[in-house]
Formats: sequence, structure tokens, C-alpha cells
Amino acid sequence: MPEDISHKHFAPYVAKKGEEYMSKRQLAHFRTILETLKAELMDDIERTVHTMQDEATVFADPNDRASQETDIAIELRNRDRERKLIKKIEETIDHIESGDYGYCNGCGVEIGIKRLEARPTATLCIDCKTLEEVRERQIAK
Repeated sequence: MPEDISHKHFAPYVAKKGEEYMSKRQLAHFRTILETLKAELMDDIERTVHTMQDEATVFADPNDRASQETDIAIELRNRDRERKLIKKIEETIDHIESGDYGYCNGCGVEIGIKRLEARPTATLCIDCKTLEEVRERQIAK
């Protein structure tokens, strides 16, 4: 998922000495990142729709038509991934509002500012995520 595409232009969060984890300031920082990412994804989807409408051409040559259909299929697959990411961003914003943001869904520990800046929609700490990936690899074998 293209989760790291735009929040990189935000300055890293610098906690004040003694600042409580997931303070109002931290939550506002992550909400801004998430809302900006969501807006950029929505703009991309809108732009794709307009581009596809503008470029809708019926080619007589089967090779050109096949190439266009492949391009459209790839674009639609990318937009579907972005749509799923938008849903995940909205769920993450709900976690901010409910006070659950920044804590691991698996074990309840703090996920950490650096990890959340790298992946603002993270719901698992690095240990639980690593375990989940190991299990997925074992099931795939």
C-alpha cells in the first residue's frame, strides 16, 4: 500500500521534555499527517477518474485496445488500494478521537512516535507486527 507517499514532508515530531505519550500536541500532529494524506489520496482518485474519462478512446487496433485496457486495470487496482488506505486512515482518525491511537492492538504497549511517523496507520507495535508476519509466512508454506 502506498502508505508512505506524502507524510514524509512533515517535520519529525520533537517531544518536549517530560511530555506525556500521545499528548494533545502529538495527537494533533498525527491527525494533520493523516488528514493531509487522505486529502492527497482523494485528489489522486479524482484526477484518475477525470483522466480516464478524458482518455476514453475506442481503438480499432486490438493491440492498442489491449494496452489501454491493461493500463486502465492497473490504474483501477492502484485506486482500489488507495481507497482501502483511505478507509484505514478514517479508522485511524477514529482511534485518535477515542483515545486509542498509538497503542498496540495486540499487547497494548506504546507503538512509538518514530514507528507512527513511518506508518501513521500502524495498529501493532514492532514486536507484534513481526510475530504476525512470521505466522503469515508459516501459513503460506
